[in-house]
Amino acid sequence: MSKANTKPSASRRDFLKTATATASAAVAAQLSLPAVHAAGSDVIKVGLIGCGGRGTGAAENVLSAAPNVKIVALGDVFEGPLKHCRERLTKFAQSNRVKQLGNSVELSDSNCYQGLDAYKGVLSSEANYVILATPPGFRPIHLEAAVAAGKTIFTEKPVGVDGPGIRKVLKAYEEALNKNLAIVAGTQRRHQRAYLETLKKIHDGAIGDLVGGRAYWNQTTLWKRDRQKGMSDAAYQIYNWYAYVWLCGDHIVEQHIHNLDVLNWAFGTHPVKAVGMGYRVPRDKGYGAIYNFFAIDYEYPKGVHALSMCRQITGCANEVGEYLVGTKGMCHVNAYNINGKGLFTRKQLDTHTDPYVQEHTDLIASVRSGKPLNELKTVAESTLTAIMGRMSAYTGKAITWDMALNSKENTYPEGLTLDMSLPEPEVPTPGKTKFV
Repeated sequence: MSKANTKPSASRRDFLKTATATASAAVAAQLSLPAVHAAGSDVIKVGLIGCGGRGTGAAENVLSAAPNVKIVALGDVFEGPLKHCRERLTKFAQSNRVKQLGNSVELSDSNCYQGLDAYKGVLSSEANYVILATPPGFRPIHLEAAVAAGKTIFTEKPVGVDGPGIRKVLKAYEEALNKNLAIVAGTQRRHQRAYLETLKKIHDGAIGDLVGGRAYWNQTTLWKRDRQKGMSDAAYQIYNWYAYVWLCGDHIVEQHIHNLDVLNWAFGTHPVKAVGMGYRVPRDKGYGAIYNFFAIDYEYPKGVHALSMCRQITGCANEVGEYLVGTKGMCHVNAYNINGKGLFTRKQLDTHTDPYVQEHTDLIASVRSGKPLNELKTVAESTLTAIMGRMSAYTGKAITWDMALNSKENTYPEGLTLDMSLPEPEVPTPGKTKFV
């Protein structure tokens, strides 16, 4: 992550060769799924940290991904999601797919943990495979602890919300390498066969040298949660986590990371600078201080630029996707279309494995084969790409990669407790908000 990493070099060519080989292997694994399922006999004992909708969904995905999988521990800050998740997974365990694989949900009161320290209970349980699916502000702490505990890790994206958090994650990545731990991230496009084959063609030169790109996540207004009677400030902000930067990083980080990850994947590196804008239209109470639109110009090595745009405003034109421009044409990545020609028929796409399941299949196969995947650095870089865009929009300043990475802005509340008072944040104002 030094300045040298921001410069193009021969290593980029090597990276693309490696990425192409990895993509080919992943596609081959999907084409021969029964063989992947048959590999290894070690029981995967799963502990889930964060029992909301995405965490519960991820637990269902891992139960559908490979044989010899058990859910053995759950943890959440709140009782409600913990109870609902336990009930839903117990019911899901009776589905045909789970029964065919011989998988199960084995949960007792003693291995269901509640509170801010619930993750510690899950990590001290018999689980050898943990899913990290809490609000992203907790992710650096949980990744650090899970790596220290020597667990196989599936981490949802993003993996942090600020520079100090990303530095902690990168340190955990190095420790995971030393321990030979497997870590896969919830940037599921990297496990989606159609994306893998499309990007392989791009890396093989289908549109020549890349000279530009565009990425969009424009949609309607997302959810908010009203404060419940008796909730402290801290409890309410965690409950309504999407409204607070210290928990979600704003939607450019929490959601648009998917598209920015595709740009980084295509270019084989991260941007060196971001210049952007954003703000918010009048919003109902309950949306904290986050913006509802961003537009960022990302500069990649060799002067290549990519436009990023994301918006959450009801009644506007919507689009989610990525485009690449090369010296020999253009690729609409999420449509799997190169120079006007689609790579797959709808019938073919319908036969592809659900990438939310495939990412767990790939992680488990890597563990059982003794060749652990480790995607933590890649997702950390994509997370920081989004963070630097947010920083530029909030401040109105050009933000370099090193500025974002070495930022001193630590958004996590010091000495956080569930009953503590936390003031409502002010809306950042470009030209007035300072870069820290």
